[in-house]
Amino acid sequence: MTPAVAALLMLAGLSEALGRVTPVAVRRRGVPRSRIVRLVLAGAVVEGAVFALWPLTAWTLAELLPASPSPGDGLDWTPGLVTPLVLSAVLAFPLLGPLLHLLLFVGVGAGLTGPLSAATGLGWWTAAGCVAMAGVALGVTVEGVRRLVVRISVTDTAETS
Repeated sequence: MTPAVAALLMLAGLSEALGRVTPVAVRRRGVPRSRIVRLVLAGAVVEGAVFALWPLTAWTLAELLPASPSPGDGLDWTPGLVTPLVLSAVLAFPLLGPLLHLLLFVGVGAGLTGPLSAATGLGWWTAAGCVAMAGVALGVTVEGVRRLVVRISVTDTAETS
């Protein structure tokens, strides 16, 4: 992964984290700014890692299929593939609505499907299924982490009060 791609993934992660932490910060007026900054930075790293894992997870799922892909280096983000992801993370700030956010991620997933299909020799729809399953699995995982962090931060805030 090139430094430019890593920076773009972190920017997308930061945008996503800001969209998730901002509503929490607004509802809890007594939360110190330092805690909010730590949550945003931690969220940016987690979201960036999840975005970075999306092609790898899709490739791994494609390898599990009976019509196994040809051996290769796998699928990796390129600046051309990751730029729409950053744009969707910025434009579809989660506060704007989950439907718009979902539609933009479907578009990014469709963009990722073409290179996966070409790299593995799978059909486009099969590759799209792998990308979708990888996105859902990673999304569910990161949502679980978010809920755990919120639960811990609520407990932590209640104990300090």
